[in-house]
Amino acid sequence: EVQLQASGGGLVQAGGSLRLSCAASGFTFDDYAIGWFRQAPGKGREGVSCISGRDRSTYYLDSVKGRFTISSDNAKKTTYLQMNSLKPEDTGVYYCGGCTIAADRAFFDFWGQGTLVTVSS
Repeated sequence: EVQLQASGGGLVQAGGSLRLSCAASGFTFDDYAIGWFRQAPGKGREGVSCISGRDRSTYYLDSVKGRFTISSDNAKKTTYLQMNSLKPEDTGVYYCGGCTIAADRAFFDFWGQGTLVTVSS
C-alpha cells in the first residue's frame, strides 16, 4: 500500500521556522520525485517544492525561493521541507506527494494526508 505520512506542521509567528517531514512507504522511493503542495481554505492547490529521487533536481515556487529548502534521505525514505522566514501567506494545509518537475512548476499525481501550517502576523 502506498503511504505518504506528512508531519511537522504547527502554529508559528511570522519570521519563524518549521520543518515538515514526509515518510514514504509502499513504493520504490528512489524512482519517484517527492514534494509538497499547499492549499489555503477556499483556494486551489499550489505546488511548493519537489525533489527528484534520481538526480536530486529541484523545483521551488518563486515566492518561497531563498526561504524553503527541500531535501531527501533515501535510507530513511523521508523527504523534508525546511521552512524559514515564514509569512502569513504561507498558511495552509501542506501535502506531500509524487511530483513531476517542469521548467516553471511541479505537478502532483498522488499524495497523502496533509499537515496544517499556520503563520500568525
